[in-house]
Amino acid sequence: YTTLFRSNRKRCWTVWWLRGDFLLDFIFVGLGGFLGAVLRYVLTLIPTKNPQPFPVITLLINVLGSLCIGLIALWMSKNSNLNSRLILFLKVGICGGFTTFSTFSLETVGLIKSGHIVLALVYVLLSTVLGVLACFLPQCAVK
Repeated sequence: YTTLFRSNRKRCWTVWWLRGDFLLDFIFVGLGGFLGAVLRYVLTLIPTKNPQPFPVITLLINVLGSLCIGLIALWMSKNSNLNSRLILFLKVGICGGFTTFSTFSLETVGLIKSGHIVLALVYVLLSTVLGVLACFLPQCAVK
């Protein structure tokens, strides 16, 4: 992916992701993602006494991730001078590594808050049904 910059009638191609500021952003996202993924793994090691096959730990992870990204979004809305790399680290990195369900929840809340209730319901339904089907499809194809 490249961006074209024109100056003095010369064309200068620059790969945007090789610029130092983008590389630092990637490092912050990567570090946060590492921490989020490790935290998710640690939580999956918690023994549960659940006789049903209901994924209690996964549900807990998804709900905690949603709570965390909601708190981060609230914090961002109250503080306009937050460091953008801190937000990348927390929101994209930690929450993204912990669970992508948190992003799904935040986007759904955004749709509801902007008055798009029907669109939010369609998004929830499609995400849930298509996500489960996408996960199930390879298992059906193998059998």
